[in-house]
Amino acid sequence: MTGAEGTVFVVDDDPSVRGGLARLFKSVGLAAEAFASAREFLGRAPIEGPACLVLDVRLPELSGLDLQEELARAGVAIPIIFITGHGTVPTSVRAMKAGAADFLEKPVDEQELLDAVRRALEQDRRARQEQTEAAERRRRLESLTPREREVLSVRNRRLAQQTNRRRAGYERKDRQGSPGARNGKDEGRVAGRPRPGGRKARPLPSRGLNPRLVEFPESPTRIGPKSNCAPLRTILS
Repeated sequence: MTGAEGTVFVVDDDPSVRGGLARLFKSVGLAAEAFASAREFLGRAPIEGPACLVLDVRLPELSGLDLQEELARAGVAIPIIFITGHGTVPTSVRAMKAGAADFLEKPVDEQELLDAVRRALEQDRRARQEQTEAAERRRRLESLTPREREVLSVRNRRLAQQTNRRRAGYERKDRQGSPGARNGKDEGRVAGRPRPGGRKARPLPSRGLNPRLVEFPESPTRIGPKSNCAPLRTILS
C-alpha cells in the first residue's frame, strides 16, 4: 500500500507520540499528516481519497470523542482508530457505538496499530467505491425519459413479485418437511416405508377412515374371545 492509496491523519497533543506515529506510517509507505488538536484537524481542507484518523481520546478543548461527534454532524465519514493511555470501559463503549473502527490502549503495539490502520483504509476505500457506484446509478436514472422510467418500474415490480413467489415456495417446503409425510410422527408410516420392527405400513384408505384403524396385525383379530364379528381386515376391504 502506497501513500497514493491512503492517508493516515494523526491527532495527538503529545509531540513525541504525534511525531513517532507519523514516522511509523511513512516507514511502511503510507502518507501521514499530524495535528496537535481537534480544532487544527477540523481546519484542514476536505479529505480526498481513502483515509483514516488515529485519534487520542484526551485532547485540549475538544476531546477525541467530541471530535468524533463533530465529524458525524458535518457528514464526514472517516474510520477512526482511538488510542488512549486512560481508557475506560464506558469510554470505549461510547466510541465503538458511535462507529469507531478500533480502540487501542497506549503504549500501542506497532504491528497491531498498522493492522488496524490497513483495515480502516480498506473500509474507507470500499465505502467510497460504493458511494461512487450509487452516484453513477442515480445519474443514469435521472437521464432516463419518462417512458423508460415507466418500463423500468414495471420490470422491477415483476422481478419483486417473482422473488416473493419463489421465497414463499421455499417457506412452504420448509414447513411441510418430507414430501408425502403428514407430520413428524407419521413420516415412518408413509406407505411403502419400513416401520420400526421391520414391518411395512399398508396404504392409507381413500374413504376418510380414521388413520389409526389402518395399521393392524397381519393375522385376523376378533373383537372378543367368543365374538363372531368379522375380522377388521374384512371390514376395511
